[in-house]
Amino acid sequence: MKQIIGRKMGMTEVFAQDGTMYAVTVIEVLPNVVTQVKTLEKDGYVALQVGFEEKKESKANKAEKGHFAKAGVPVMKVLGEIKGDELANYKVGDKITADIFKAGDVVDVIGTSKGRGYAGVIKRWGHTIGPKGHGSGYHRGQGSFANNGRNNARVIPGKKMSGHHGNLSATILNQLLVEANAEKNYILVRGSVPGAKRSLVLVRSAIKTQLGKPEKVQSLVDYEAAAKAAEEARLAEERRIAEEKAAAEAAAKAAEEAAKKAAEEAAKAEAEAKKAEEAKVEEPKIEEAKPAEAPAEEVKGE
Repeated sequence: MKQIIGRKMGMTEVFAQDGTMYAVTVIEVLPNVVTQVKTLEKDGYVALQVGFEEKKESKANKAEKGHFAKAGVPVMKVLGEIKGDELANYKVGDKITADIFKAGDVVDVIGTSKGRGYAGVIKRWGHTIGPKGHGSGYHRGQGSFANNGRNNARVIPGKKMSGHHGNLSATILNQLLVEANAEKNYILVRGSVPGAKRSLVLVRSAIKTQLGKPEKVQSLVDYEAAAKAAEEARLAEERRIAEEKAAAEAAAKAAEEAAKKAAEEAAKAEAEAKKAEEAKVEEPKIEEAKPAEAPAEEVKGE
C-alpha cells in the first residue's frame, strides 16, 4: 500500500486528447519529508512520520525545533503518519513525492468532512418532511421515539436524531487517479473528495480488490505544450513573413538598382553617340587637289 498527505485545492475539469472530459479534484501534494521511522521494536508498530508544508522556524516551539533538528529536516507545519509495505525503504530525510502514484491507479481519499453545526434530521439524515398544508403543524420534526412496546423509557442507541452534523473523518473509496505530476506537485482524482478547500487529505492505494478490467486513463491535453507550440508557430509565421518581406524588398531594391544602372548606361551611351556625331559634323572637309591643266598650245602661223 502507498500513502501520501496532500491538501485539497478544489475541483475543475480536464480533457483528454480524444475529447474525454474528467471532472477532477485537485490535490496539492508537496514532498512529504520523513521526520521519523517508527519500528516494531521501539514503537510497537511500523510507520513513517512525515512532515507536510514548511513553516517559519520562529513559529515552532522548542520541542518541535529539537525534533526537526534531530531529523535534520526543516521545520514542518503538519506532522502525520503513513503506512505501507512499499514505503519501508524510506529513511529519515527522504522525500515522498506524487510520482509514487501513476495515472490509472485506484485510490481511496480520507479527509475531514465540512462541519455544518447543529442540524435537524431532515438535513442530517435526509428524512422526509411532514405535510405542508391543511393545518399540519408537523413539518421538519424528528418523528416518533416509540420503541414498539419495548423500553420506552430511554432512546435506543443508534436512533437518528438531530445533532452535530459533519466535521468527521470520511473516506471515499475507489477513486480513479487521472494524473500524478511530481514536477508541479499535484494529483488529479476523478470525482469529489471529503473536506473543504485547503483541508488536508490522505491519498492511499485502494484497500478493496478491484474486479473487472482496469479503466484506462486517456492522455490529457497538455495546454502549456499546446500554448508553447502555438507561440512557436506564431513566431515562425512572423519570421517567414518578415523573411518574405525582406526578400521582396531586396528584390525590388536590386531591380531598382539594375534599372537605374541600365538607365545610366543608356544615357552614357546616348551621350557618347551624340558626342561622336557632333565631332563628325565639326570635322573640316579636305578638298582634293585638282590636276594641273596643260598650257594651251600657241597658235602657230600668226
